[in-house]
Amino acid sequence: MKYFHPAPLTINEKVLMNRPGYQQKYSRRSGEISYIRRIGRSLYPRYHVYIQVQDKGIVFNAHLDEKQASYHGYTAHSGQYDTEKIHTEVERIKSFLEQL
Repeated sequence: MKYFHPAPLTINEKVLMNRPGYQQKYSRRSGEISYIRRIGRSLYPRYHVYIQVQDKGIVFNAHLDEKQASYHGYTAHSGQYDTEKIHTEVERIKSFLEQL
């Protein structure tokens, strides 16, 4: 699920995502930085958010990783992209943005 927040980023994106409990994740394969928040003690399931900072605001691209990729060498995984759980999590992140 994508969400556009129409305001410039006033703090570091890592600090912004730490507030709602996300940790920074660096992918050595792609070189991308994303943010994850575990739901339980295990690595999966977890919320996974990519951030794109633009001149007019911030784009959040969120999904729920249900489990790790099943096949060696593939990055495809079982995930939820537009469900009630994702909408609720994006609303939770938005509540932290409103406090800035």
